[in-house]
Amino acid sequence: MNGLQGTGEKQGSRRRIGISGGTFDPVHYGHLVIAEEAREAFRLEKILFIPSGNPPHKAGRDVTPARHRYEMVRRAVRDNPYFEVSGIEINREGSSYTMDTLRELRGVYGENTDFYFIIGADIIPELTTWKYFEQVFGMCEFIAALRPGYNKDALIKEVEYLENNYRARIHIFGSLLIGVSSTMVRERVRKGRTIKYLVPGSVEEYIREKGLYRYRDNGDINGILANGLRK
Repeated sequence: MNGLQGTGEKQGSRRRIGISGGTFDPVHYGHLVIAEEAREAFRLEKILFIPSGNPPHKAGRDVTPARHRYEMVRRAVRDNPYFEVSGIEINREGSSYTMDTLRELRGVYGENTDFYFIIGADIIPELTTWKYFEQVFGMCEFIAALRPGYNKDALIKEVEYLENNYRARIHIFGSLLIGVSSTMVRERVRKGRTIKYLVPGSVEEYIREKGLYRYRDNGDINGILANGLRK
């Protein structure tokens, strides 16, 4: 369950592989849209979706078991030939750090590959809190999707600081963004509200089948209207 199918080095030119890492609890259309936009804009060969194993930054929160998060991502990306899911982190015991993942990917794809780590722009100020962040900066470039309402001038200053002091390589990316989050999806499920068009149908079906997030089958239109429409 590692999903690393593109082993070896591609002859003639450097490979460009995108990485979309996260808890994916659950994966939603926002993740998929940003990844596809980044793939097209940066001419990436493919995007690896890497569900986290035991994410250190999520300590204290009840994270859905990795096998469920992996399966939801697998279902979400299976119809896109440029998307792959990897179990590289969920198969790793203990805490999982980005540097470990990049090092392992380097061993799989070889030195002729450039990695592009896709993040939300709001993560940029937190990058120096990542374990071994200086090594991470040397092992990949970052594609930072600019979120609505974010102070772009402040972001540019932060990027310049990281580039000048740590040789970070960060590309600010104005992607089409979908106003959905995993937290929103979980909360709607808990309240028995519809998540249609927030996640792929295959993911919605899996959540219902497995009873994730305390799923209550409240698809009846009267029940939905009774709960009201959240803006």
